[in-house]
Amino acid sequence: MKGRAAGELALDALKRAGSEKSVVNVRIGEVKELNIEGSKLTLLRSTFNTSIGLTALTESRKGSISINKLDADSIRAAAEETVIMAGSSEPDPANEISEMQAPAEFTCGIDAPDLNLMYDRLREFLNHLEEEFPYTILEQGILKFVTGESWFLNSNGVDFKTKRGHYEFESLFSTKKNGKSSSFNNTGYSTDNLDVPIWERGSVEVLLRQNAEQVDTISVPQKFEGDIIVTPDALMSLLGFLTGSISDIPLITGTSAYNDKLGKKIASNVLTLRSSPLAKELVENYFVTGDGYPAADCTVVDKGVLAAFLLSLYGSRKTGGRRSLSSGGCYIVEPGGDSFTELVKSVRKGLLVCRVSGGHPGNNGDFSAVAKNSYYVKDGEITKPLAETMISGNVVAMLQEIGGVSRERVNFGNALLPWISFGGVTVSGK
Repeated sequence: MKGRAAGELALDALKRAGSEKSVVNVRIGEVKELNIEGSKLTLLRSTFNTSIGLTALTESRKGSISINKLDADSIRAAAEETVIMAGSSEPDPANEISEMQAPAEFTCGIDAPDLNLMYDRLREFLNHLEEEFPYTILEQGILKFVTGESWFLNSNGVDFKTKRGHYEFESLFSTKKNGKSSSFNNTGYSTDNLDVPIWERGSVEVLLRQNAEQVDTISVPQKFEGDIIVTPDALMSLLGFLTGSISDIPLITGTSAYNDKLGKKIASNVLTLRSSPLAKELVENYFVTGDGYPAADCTVVDKGVLAAFLLSLYGSRKTGGRRSLSSGGCYIVEPGGDSFTELVKSVRKGLLVCRVSGGHPGNNGDFSAVAKNSYYVKDGEITKPLAETMISGNVVAMLQEIGGVSRERVNFGNALLPWISFGGVTVSGK
């Protein structure tokens, strides 16, 4: 059964089963991918992904189910189960569905891949590795073309269709030389074309060169408090604390560090952060929010001031706040006034943090993590690669102590991010 027909059948089945208000999400997609394992091209395969999500509201009680079959019998059975689940849940007046809006169709990206060019670009990439990074092992490389259609329907008459297609590249690599090994690192990006070699997009080439250096590492001489420069690849692990803290659950439960900070200064004025699902610079974006509205770009932090919470329809009804124009993601940090070189020169003692591993910060922003694939910075110069190094601090305070934001940014296809320097971080060594 085709997507729209499956969605309409599901709405009807939910109504017949007793749902007062219903939402249906149908997704049909295909992935064509070429794989590299152990520095060899190994596989071309196609996979198909089909799912339908059903949500029922009855007397403010909610039930939701997702299945991967679109035949009529499976949909009807899922609808009945969804309504039973709703009947057994706790009532919550905040449960609601989006109101009627004009139907719309959204299209972005490209319709079909160039399989020959996909192969040529991967072969070219392997040749580049052999010539420039002979000791680097590409543990995994995947170049794939992702295409799909989705439908968002509800019983209020909401009817949105999205069709999209783009390429994605993923890589995992390490370096072994003279009996020494670097730590693994990984990166990737999304794009709507293969006009340039793989290593010229995202941060692929930069991380490969760094990884080749990271077989020889040092430890920090002693524990100290200093500055860190966080690379675009590692930045979302820090900004993710902020964006997570201003979403539904922390704001509803009152555990967010930013519960009462809307419209107030929470960061240095050099930080402007946007959630931009419609940005032309990004490929892996979206047009419909998770709660059933046309997506719009949203400024989250405006020159250090918290400009918006990322509340869904449910979160807004639960807290009394305003529903966000976006569902988050597609983050763009506006460029700053410093070059990357100038950021480095401003650090007396600190780290260039290229990857972070560790637990999520606590509700108050306290964190302790391991900096990997990183560098020691001394007197304005990047010196030696570091062995795994413990760092700790408080993200809330760090955002207020931003030393600078770089003019240069990296486009990952789903985010556009700079280098940012932060003060007040404790570096403890391994």
